[in-house]
Amino acid sequence: MDWSDRIGRRLKLRDLHILMTVADTGSMAKAAARLRISHPAVSKAISEIEGALGVRLFDRNSQGVELTAHGEVLLRCGINVFDEMQQGLRSLEHLSDPNTGEVRLGCTDIILHSLVPLIVRKFSGKYPGVQLDVKLTNPGEHQIQELRERKIDLLMTRATGQQDDFHSEVLFDEPFVFVVGAHSELARKRRLTLTDIIKGNWVLPPYDGAPGALVSEVFRANGFAPPKPLVKTIAIQLTVSLIASGEFVGILPTSVATLGVHQAALRVLPLKSPGPRISAEIVFLRNRTLSAAVQSFLNCTREVAKSLVHVS
Repeated sequence: MDWSDRIGRRLKLRDLHILMTVADTGSMAKAAARLRISHPAVSKAISEIEGALGVRLFDRNSQGVELTAHGEVLLRCGINVFDEMQQGLRSLEHLSDPNTGEVRLGCTDIILHSLVPLIVRKFSGKYPGVQLDVKLTNPGEHQIQELRERKIDLLMTRATGQQDDFHSEVLFDEPFVFVVGAHSELARKRRLTLTDIIKGNWVLPPYDGAPGALVSEVFRANGFAPPKPLVKTIAIQLTVSLIASGEFVGILPTSVATLGVHQAALRVLPLKSPGPRISAEIVFLRNRTLSAAVQSFLNCTREVAKSLVHVS
């Protein structure tokens, strides 16, 4: 029996659903309770899948079950199959009503508190029937994993690195700017150089992360060694709050410092800041069917990004 026969005759969506539930709960008994079927029925379904494919999917132990390498592969297939079906059903729904559906957006903290509000207001005004599920994602591999597991439709971030299985589209790139509190003593000075603030209380991202590495290069491009920050954080609300207090200074991407939500609290210093630029990107899986709602959100994001190009 070849693989097409095994899939077409022996492997059903119900089997994949059972496998996914067992993997999620870590126990056939718990999976049976969740699915409201008998424990023997779950055990039989898993055994039949293993027999059809000729591989072991779970290792059994006293605590429950654990996926084997073969099981991990089939689990990913199951996730993809159900996701594609869900996306297809969403698209069918959208055909009868162009203002329905859901968009699941993941974004990093700095994007969430700068670019996203502009996009959400524009999109929701145009598509009030589409529900937006916006969640904060941690930078790094974790955010990519959420995209791969299809827990989110789109990811908005500052930098992801190239990956074979997803498409990363640069919305715009921009320089960094030096900022102080709008009502601080420094803000009242007519002429200010980096020398005047280099010994200040800096709030900066950690240098061992991607944003911090770019920030350190900005200092070097301006002829200074990166200062030791008094506060290390990637939390944008904390960063802006500390700078706005007048007791701290910092560096931010241009759009973050100049968008309306932060404009009143911060003053951008008229200093040239040569060095690396930082991009804003939107990322989605390659070869994945995007629902009409997600595609509309993607188009709206591109429109807003174009309007911000002048700030760079």
